[in-house]
Amino acid sequence: MCGNNMSAPLPAIVPAARKATAAVIFLHGLGDTGHGWAEAFAGIRMPHVKYICPHAPTMPVSLNMRMSMPSWFDIYGLSPDSDEDEIGIKRASENIKALIDQEVKNGIPSHRILLGGFSQGGALSLYTALTTQQKLAGVVALSCWLPLRNSFPQASANSVNKDMHVLQCHGDADPLVPFMFGSRTAEMMKSLINPANVTFKSYRGLPHSACPEEMVDIKRFIEKQLPAVSDE
Repeated sequence: MCGNNMSAPLPAIVPAARKATAAVIFLHGLGDTGHGWAEAFAGIRMPHVKYICPHAPTMPVSLNMRMSMPSWFDIYGLSPDSDEDEIGIKRASENIKALIDQEVKNGIPSHRILLGGFSQGGALSLYTALTTQQKLAGVVALSCWLPLRNSFPQASANSVNKDMHVLQCHGDADPLVPFMFGSRTAEMMKSLINPANVTFKSYRGLPHSACPEEMVDIKRFIEKQLPAVSDE
């Protein structure tokens, strides 16, 4: 694991109710922790799935006057032409790949691991899924964007996840990460992976947050991508 992750505490985990044969790794948004999302997943859990909600390390964030807060990488701005923290994004992505490797060592094959995240965490989950050599079950990307988008399609040219399923969700009243970022990201995703496997759902009146209707859609997506296996 990279050094910058050592400042972060151990992930919040919702253990499987029986033997774990699948896992969801979900990355929170800027300034948050994994605890709230672990509670949310506890409410829609499936008995054979382990839910892992890591906490980002604390770092100064340029967007917020360099105040220190949990952040997967630095953010300089939230406009389409803002500079991006390429080194930080790639380093964070390597940390997530190491987390996936750890679950594989624990006995869960990577194709039974679903990656996801909200806002900055969703951005990191999309980037990681497109650049890893680990075959994943899919991605749940909430209220987010694709970082370093100008590095694609080259960055995903050798992707093993060209047929993965992606559920992207976005509130149409999002004041922080504009809805247009989400819809444009979904269009770009359709050019990078099998377009039939990209689902973009919008939620009327939803700001930069999640809602019960969205959690139901996430639950259905997880049930479809991570079904129980017969030998449980």
